[in-house]
Amino acid sequence: MSEETSNEPMLDMYIFETSQFINQLETIILDNEEANSYSEEIINEIFRIMHTIKGSSAMMLFNDISTLAHSMEDIFYFFREQKPQGIDYSSLSDLLLNSIDFIKVELQKIKNGDEVDGKSSELINENKEFLKLLKECNGEITDKEVVEGGFKQQYYIEANKEVTYSGSNSYKAVVFFEDDCEMENIRAYTVVSNINEFTQEVYYLPSDIIENDDTAKVIREEGFKVFLKTDKTYEEVEKVLNQTVLLKKFDLTSLEDDEEFKKFAKPNEKIIEKSTIKKPEVVTQKVEKESHTPAAVQEIISVNVKKLDKLLNLVGEMVIAEAMVVQNPDLNGLQLDNFQKSARQLHKITSEMQDIVMEIRMVPLATTFHKMNRIVRDMKKSLNKEVKLKLIGENTEVDKNIIEHIGDPLMHLVRNCIDHGIESKEQREKAGKSTEGTVTIEAKNSGSYVIVTISDDGAGLNKDKLLEKAQENGILTKPKEEMTDREIYNLIFLPGFSTKEKVTEFSGRGVGMDVVSQNLSEIGGQVYVDSNEGKGSTFTLKIPLTLAIIDGMNVRVGNSYYTIPIANIKQSLRPRESDIIKDIEGNEMIMMRGECHTIIRIHEMYDIKTEVKKLSEGILIMVNQDGKTACIFADELVGQQQVVIKALPEYIRKFKKVSGLSGCTLLGDGNISLIIDVGGLISFASAVCMDR
Repeated sequence: MSEETSNEPMLDMYIFETSQFINQLETIILDNEEANSYSEEIINEIFRIMHTIKGSSAMMLFNDISTLAHSMEDIFYFFREQKPQGIDYSSLSDLLLNSIDFIKVELQKIKNGDEVDGKSSELINENKEFLKLLKECNGEITDKEVVEGGFKQQYYIEANKEVTYSGSNSYKAVVFFEDDCEMENIRAYTVVSNINEFTQEVYYLPSDIIENDDTAKVIREEGFKVFLKTDKTYEEVEKVLNQTVLLKKFDLTSLEDDEEFKKFAKPNEKIIEKSTIKKPEVVTQKVEKESHTPAAVQEIISVNVKKLDKLLNLVGEMVIAEAMVVQNPDLNGLQLDNFQKSARQLHKITSEMQDIVMEIRMVPLATTFHKMNRIVRDMKKSLNKEVKLKLIGENTEVDKNIIEHIGDPLMHLVRNCIDHGIESKEQREKAGKSTEGTVTIEAKNSGSYVIVTISDDGAGLNKDKLLEKAQENGILTKPKEEMTDREIYNLIFLPGFSTKEKVTEFSGRGVGMDVVSQNLSEIGGQVYVDSNEGKGSTFTLKIPLTLAIIDGMNVRVGNSYYTIPIANIKQSLRPRESDIIKDIEGNEMIMMRGECHTIIRIHEMYDIKTEVKKLSEGILIMVNQDGKTACIFADELVGQQQVVIKALPEYIRKFKKVSGLSGCTLLGDGNISLIIDVGGLISFASAVCMDR
């Protein structure tokens, strides 16, 4: 097996676990900063996290990350052992968060396959200076050796540095990992490299754990056997083994003499070369030396997202294939009872598979929501405002691909609430408000959508100021007297629009809010804002649960087919000519229940040839999106069907931007149907009407 191939799962595991640790560490810091103290339990947890990142990064030869983590670990080792007083927790949080940001950037480079070229020396020096000052304030000698567990820790032994051991004790360890943890061979490698630092000789079985992925099965069934000679005590070795990630159990045995050691450590067993190993430290997971209690079966495993994407694509193709079989034109007019029965069973199985795959891809919004804590923390310090963040419904789930598109919009909206919305402490006191403002993020399900609201109790939006700024920039699309409150408020989402007179690091450049609208449009979502001047503003995001498969109504226009999402359809009808009215500009509308609705002729919008041009001969489908209603005119309804959304071909998107379409799908009879973006179509139709 090639070296590149053998390192891929190891690198994936490193990226995944380090990312998890970094997010966990950031959450811990933000949660405890307000308390202006760290409990002993929290100090131990942070120490273990940094200990793990330091060791695993060194093993993967990401030395900048490893050395930086080491400097952070030293601080919390001092906390744990000396319990210092007079700590500046605000400065400590700044140091730690800056280091976290550096590691995040480096991890992203690793994910992208870019060179990891960050320089952490400045951050390391800052951490060392903080520790030095802390020691001096607490009467400690700054160059005191770090001692743990009765022996000096040897951090970062140089590749060719010779280390001498007395090797007075010999041990045999058999290690078992948790069920379904996967990549047991790579995890075994971390065990060996972890204990290698304080041993004279290390042997292990299986001996080809890195070169042979099949050894994972052997370790799973028989355990990973390690033979070592060291001057450490039984308790010290046991302590190191207890720090193994995903450890199920282990059995540690003292060997009486060298003869017994040699009997186990046969010549064909692998000997670790100390010159090639870096120490991979791991999170402490306490396990009894001899445990007879059955371990709980692991019910959750990590799966590569690419595999889920491929599985979803295959299920989508299966949905299309089912439609092609069931709707085959060759079956028209045939009475096939057994076929229909089998088709219904196939549809049932296909639907269940589709639902399960979609459920697997669903992830809670909690991680995205909790990232906003960092935004709030940094901004309130920079702007000298008192702000608290309130999260509601963070366990609401959406598709993994949707999560990736809403992080930036959410960040921009939270920043906007704090910068523009929340007033200064003096202004809030003058307005009779609490000096501490509140930003609330709430998520809830609504049919096939998730509704996320971001609200603040700040100053709200000034309609007159918004209109004045829009007129100055020449971006009003209609007379201001005809604009509703929501239309006025939504002006802030236009490119280049900003009411901020002074450019700051957070606002004033006219970028940010338009990014919110663009990002949500890309996934078929919408954003709108409501405000009450003096009391606050609320931004509402309407986000589809998934981008992959939707329920749609297929319609025909000439020889072309279009799919309208069922979620947008209110009703369909065949109108009478007498129901149709026209405005002074000749635009067609239909009066229903006392309200006029614009008629959108698909064949005119997209220049489609059709014989059906009289409204009474076709069908009107009333659709609604973001409070706007219109009636789409088509030749006929073809039928309802679950469709798999495919992106429009690249050559079409490059050749011409097609408004009002979100993608395409393949119908059961082999025809291609274009999927209508209802919101985009209504906007496109309105723009066409204005041009007339």
